[in-house]
Parts: sequence; C-alpha cells; structure tokens
Amino acid sequence: MWLGGYALLLTVAVMLHGFLVNEIAERLVWDSLLKTELEHHLQRNADDPRYRWSDTDDLQLYTSTDARPLPREVVGLPEGIHDELVMGDREVLVLVRTVEGVKYTLVLDITELESQEDTLTLIVFGLAVTLVLLMGLSVAWGLRRSLRPLTQLAADIGALSPDRMGQRIAVSEKATTELVVIASALNDYLRRHESFIERERVFIDTTSHELRTPIAIIAGASELALDQADLPGPARQQVQRIHRTARDVERMIALLLTLAKDPARLSRNNDVVLLHELLPDIIEDHQHLMQGKDLTIVIDALAPCSVAAPLHIVQAAIGNLLRNAIENSDRGEIHVRLDADATVTLEDPGHGMTPEDISRIYAQMARGGSREGGGIGLDLLARLCEHLGWTLSIQSAPGRGTISRLRLSR
Repeated sequence: MWLGGYALLLTVAVMLHGFLVNEIAERLVWDSLLKTELEHHLQRNADDPRYRWSDTDDLQLYTSTDARPLPREVVGLPEGIHDELVMGDREVLVLVRTVEGVKYTLVLDITELESQEDTLTLIVFGLAVTLVLLMGLSVAWGLRRSLRPLTQLAADIGALSPDRMGQRIAVSEKATTELVVIASALNDYLRRHESFIERERVFIDTTSHELRTPIAIIAGASELALDQADLPGPARQQVQRIHRTARDVERMIALLLTLAKDPARLSRNNDVVLLHELLPDIIEDHQHLMQGKDLTIVIDALAPCSVAAPLHIVQAAIGNLLRNAIENSDRGEIHVRLDADATVTLEDPGHGMTPEDISRIYAQMARGGSREGGGIGLDLLARLCEHLGWTLSIQSAPGRGTISRLRLSR
C-alpha cells in the first residue's frame, strides 16, 4: 500500500510538473509567434506603404485606425499576451501592443490546438493510471508469491494441536535460508515444549498418586475408628474432624488436578450429575459447621436438572459456597434454590461484603477473612468456573448478607 501510494504521488508530481512546463513553454511559444508575426507586418508595412494585412481563418489583426470595430471580448485588454480567452464558441490567444500611437490587437484561434492538447492530456493521464495499476498488481503478485512460504508456515503453526506429541514444522527443499532458520527454531521449541509437558505429566501423575494414597488411608482409618462403639466422645469429635478434613483435602487435590487438565480432555470423562438429588447430600455433609450457631438451611426449590461434570468437582464447588455462607453467618436462615438451568442460588443472612471484597473475588483473589474449616476458597472457585465455562456471580452489601449464584453450565 505504501509503495502504491508512493507511485501514485510520484505520478501526480510528474504530471503536475509536465503541466507547468507545458504552460510555461506554450506561453513563450505563443508570445514569440505573435510578436514575430506583428513585427513582420510592421516591417513590410514600413517597406511598402501599399501593403495591406489579410486576415486568415485562424489569425486576425485589428488596429485602432481601422473602421472595423474590435470584438467585445477583447475590448479594454491591457498590453501583453492574453491566453485562453473565449470568443463565441472559439478559444483565442490575443496580443495587444501599441506602436507609434497605433494600438494593434492580434487574435489567434487556438481552438483546435487546445482540443488536441486536452486529448493528449487524457491519454497521458490514462497511461499513468494504467501504469500505476499494473505496477500495483505486479507488486501485489510478487509480494503474495514471496510471502506464500510464510503464509504456509503460519498455517502449519495454526494446525498444531497441544494434545499431540511429535509434531514438527516441515519446509520444502527449495525454502529460503530465513525460512529454514525459523522452522528450525520452532521445531526446537516444540521439542523443548514436549519435554516440559512430559515432566509436568509425570509430576502430576506421581503427585496425584502420592497424595491420594495417604489421604485415602487417613479417611479409611477415621471411618473405622468412628465405627467403634466404645470410642470416647472427645476422641470421636477429633476423629470426625480428621475425617472431614481428609475429605476436604481429597476434594482439593481433585480440584487442582482438574485445573491442570485441558477442558476438552476433561469433558470426555464427565459424569452425569443429578443436581436435585446431590444438593440435599451436600447440605447434610455441612450440617456440622452450624454447631453453636442459631442457623438453619431452608431449601426453597429444587428443580430437576442434571449437568455433565466430574462429581467431586460439583460437590466441591457447591460445598465451598455453602461453607462460606455458614462461616460468615451467625443466625437466621440460609436459603438454597436450584433452577432448571442448573443454577444454584444461596442467600445467607451473614455479614455481607463490601464492593472491594466482591471485586477481589472477581479478580480471583481470596475473600476477606479466614477460611477456618478448610474449603477450596473462592479464588480457586473463580479459576474453576473460568476453566469449565461456569458462571459465578455475587451480590452483597455489608450487614445485609450475600447472594451467590453458581451456574454449572456453559
């Protein structure tokens, strides 16, 4: 585009220069021609007193001593050359000059010459426009041809899939040195990226196994301990706390592993979760958090609906919102509702949050205050929603409680 603009500007400059040179040269030629013609007439008139001027179709001479009147278009013209005057339907050139008290007016018809000049100007203009267009097309074709390897390289890069190993960028044997260097750098990056991904995969698999195994042992042992009828009351409370904490940590590990996986791969292993059947179980699991508080959980409505998602992730997400509602409320009722579009709504009578607190949540930061009793935290919940395409919205005001809505569908 810059080259085309430069060519157009250059063409206009050349044409303007040609026009100015033509006008100047034309005026000099006309001035010389008419003055020579007038001087020739004066010289012959001086040599031969009987000599009389004879007008032609293109050239007429008027003098102040003639009885013939001047055309009204040239009356009053000052001395000198006057170009492009119009007399009737003709274009004329006029020379006005006074010699020994006699005013001479020489009129030259240049209509045909001006017509030919206009035709030539149009031809030159057309040739210039054609030249610019042809040059632009040739430059565009040349650029497209020279950029075709880069375009193909970009297409090959765009076709790379993050879940496929062993992918490489191939270039033809006739490729330029620059293209070979770029492809080699990209292939080296792909090799290093595959090595990094492999290390990450091994780490995640190993960590998953090494963390889940002791947590499963702790949870199983605590369940066996709780089945003992002769377990003292204080010890039973501590074992129950261990059991709940183990389940929370297990869900935390599952959540972190979920965030480490690609959503497309994760969707292939989803469960069909019946939310209207799962919600009462989640509420029952969190009843222990209300001990010592004047709180009750009221289920307003449970519309039958289901979602395709990992079961433990759904439990952790809803459980986190319920845990926060309980921990930030002292008395009153926590209302739970499930809509048909898989939206879970919790309304608590708690302390509420300031706009700054809500802004931090939407920025994936932790909610103000401690998180006693565990839970995955609203920061991780925000990341989880972004990862799975869910929607989390929070409405709150200090001292007026909080309304949390979690839509578990895209």
